[in-house]
Amino acid sequence: MNQIVTLTVNPAVDVCASVDKVIPSHKLRCANTRHDAGGGGINVARVVRRFGANPIAVFPAGGPMGQLLEKLVNRESVSHLTIPIAGDTREDITVDEKSTGNQFRFVLPGPTLSDKEMQACLDAIGSVLTDGSYLVTSGSLAPGLPAEFYAQVAHIAATRGALFVLDSSGPCLKAALDTGIHLFKPSLREFEDLVGHRLGNDAACVSAARECIASGKTAMIALSLGERGAILVTGDSAFSATAPAAKVVSTVGAGDSFLGAFVWMLAQDKDPRDALRLGVAAGTAALLAPGTELCSPEDVDRLLDDIDIREIG
Repeated sequence: MNQIVTLTVNPAVDVCASVDKVIPSHKLRCANTRHDAGGGGINVARVVRRFGANPIAVFPAGGPMGQLLEKLVNRESVSHLTIPIAGDTREDITVDEKSTGNQFRFVLPGPTLSDKEMQACLDAIGSVLTDGSYLVTSGSLAPGLPAEFYAQVAHIAATRGALFVLDSSGPCLKAALDTGIHLFKPSLREFEDLVGHRLGNDAACVSAARECIASGKTAMIALSLGERGAILVTGDSAFSATAPAAKVVSTVGAGDSFLGAFVWMLAQDKDPRDALRLGVAAGTAALLAPGTELCSPEDVDRLLDDIDIREIG
């Protein structure tokens, strides 16, 4: 299969715990604590590795938390290329309230990257990409990086003959699309923000996606619709995928699980419809896993036959 490389410019150590009830001003005794390597691209690499591939995760890391991040990446046997930075890698915190089933997520800003550290990230990507490889960049920009950073990454991918996959939002997404990429995976809200208006039904989503593709911004769009499933639009086809209702344990990493499974299939030159089916199964499976555990291949296999795919354009 084609090589899969992921880039996470604002990674984190994900800390997850549970309490009976979240009460202001009280000292809350937590249970079921776990630590996982986090950040969108790292999560994608974790999922791809679980399916048996050997991705390369590229990310900056610094301080004691950066050392823990590398240890957690190693725990999952994910090959990685780390860019040392002066700042301390961030933590993200997820707290499950057992009495209500509510989940509280606290996302910290992360360290500011210098111009030299930014260039080191770009150089690292250029050093590992090969012709036909997939580069998956997912997650927020680190403080200090310009909105054009992902556009620079897109240019490097194009010069190396790699296929650039982006899961982000806002000005950095727009700049990358103006450069041209292979695939991007927005949520419905992110896609509506990009096109500037509401998309009330599947037909409107497909029409807006086709406009993006026709303008050369991307070759395909995988639009996440949350509990409604997902839509995949290419230049000549569009498909909708729905999943069975699931009892949600945690929403953390559902989108990254979808994208990891989807790209894993594309990297094997599989039919995009099959990639969509596996992606939705993986995203649903992630909902069944506690905290920041992401999807398990066993749950994905069990859900596959329940994913309904239909052509919508």
